[in-house]
Amino acid sequence: MNKALVVDDEKLIVKGIKFSLEQDGYEVDVAYDGKEALRMAKEKEYDIVLLDVMLPEMDGMEVCQAIREFSEMPIIMLTAKGTDMDKILGLEYGADDYITKPFNILEVKARIKAIIRRNSKKSKAADKNDRIIEVSDLKLDLDSRRVFEKGKEVNLTAKEFDILELLTQNPDKVYSREQLLNIVWGNKLHEAGDVRTVDVHVRRLREKIEPNPSEPKYIHTKWGVGYYFKE
Repeated sequence: MNKALVVDDEKLIVKGIKFSLEQDGYEVDVAYDGKEALRMAKEKEYDIVLLDVMLPEMDGMEVCQAIREFSEMPIIMLTAKGTDMDKILGLEYGADDYITKPFNILEVKARIKAIIRRNSKKSKAADKNDRIIEVSDLKLDLDSRRVFEKGKEVNLTAKEFDILELLTQNPDKVYSREQLLNIVWGNKLHEAGDVRTVDVHVRRLREKIEPNPSEPKYIHTKWGVGYYFKE
């Protein structure tokens, strides 16, 4: 369920927008002044904020600017002022869109849907990008478990990939051989042998991904401690 915050000191406008959005399945909170709106925005992440410019306590521009200090939640400014300067100011303060009163509620809902849809695509793209790690010439696709060095795919064993994934997701963190053995092999610890198993896998991993395995670029040794990944 999408969550909306409607902010306007004209209660009839708030009531009308709230009713219409709830008919479309939105969860709607309302505020009648700027300070109340800011407090609510800090307490909950909304999918859309409809924010009137002319508000008591704090005006809409101030509220918009304050929200942008801690959140990227989408904001549509509502205003009776229709000058280009007002529109420019609203967008400069961080608003995503701008609707001039009097407005058609169908237009408002269409704008809301467009912004939420756009944000949803951005979020999905960001999530996908989060599943790809790129450091210098090395690229890991965590979903497909594929590794590329200078654009050329490198064939790793399952355990080699597990070691590389763990180290790249925790750059500069040193893992002892015992820790790697426990994390990567887990319950199959007894099958893996001793810590020398880790050394063998790291050596093979370096031979596959390092331009010069004798002088590692990615996987470094902390002598007497273990291994770590250098960004």
